Amino acid sequence: MTRGSVETSLAELASRIRQRADGQAGRFVLGIAGPPGAGKSTLARGVRDELNLAAGTAIAEVAPMDGFHLTNAQLRALGELARKGEPDTFDAAGYVDRLRELRETPLGQPVPWPTYDREIHEPVPGGVIFDRQRIIVTEGNYLLLDDHGAPGWSAVRPLLDATWYLDVPRPVIEQRLVRRHIRGGRSPEAARTKVAESDLLNARLVEGTRPSADLVLRKFGRAYRIV
Repeated sequence: MTRGSVETSLAELASRIRQRADGQAGRFVLGIAGPPGAGKSTLARGVRDELNLAAGTAIAEVAPMDGFHLTNAQLRALGELARKGEPDTFDAAGYVDRLRELRETPLGQPVPWPTYDREIHEPVPGGVIFDRQRIIVTEGNYLLLDDHGAPGWSAVRPLLDATWYLDVPRPVIEQRLVRRHIRGGRSPEAARTKVAESDLLNARLVEGTRPSADLVLRKFGRAYRIV
């Protein structure tokens, strides 16, 4: 184990959030940041599932940042399709507005949230509907960016009650992303080019936001390490 790190389970991580959320009026928003391919979606779903299991009802749901990708048609019209995934290929203002809406809307009133379909590579409007869930787990690469990283993203951090950063060695990220792009239909050569010329640039940008997180985690078997 890395010096100074503490191993913890998903259930223990979820319990931390439940304790903080129980003392707050309105919705509690956890933000999970990290580079592409780090496993943020898996962690977010795991925390949600542990929270709901412990409560015996659906008190938590995931609100992915990826639902705010610009559509392929929009990116193609801008001549930016090859750069898809970089900070300015998302609707950052739309993401901020919907996060704020989630925080301000009373429980019981529906709030639709877009998701992202990795088979068709497009956002899906209203992919999930928030209703009585009082804990929101939002995850994405750019949650901790400031305006030097890309304009508009600095408005996200004030809307998050807690922030985690999922840290993964870059060689592991590279392998995962190449496999992801191949599963998505790219040739191995095209996948490696996309990773080298876009994804790893994004990863380096996101790595600079690590010190801004409240908690830094690394996956270790079925558990996580707080570092």
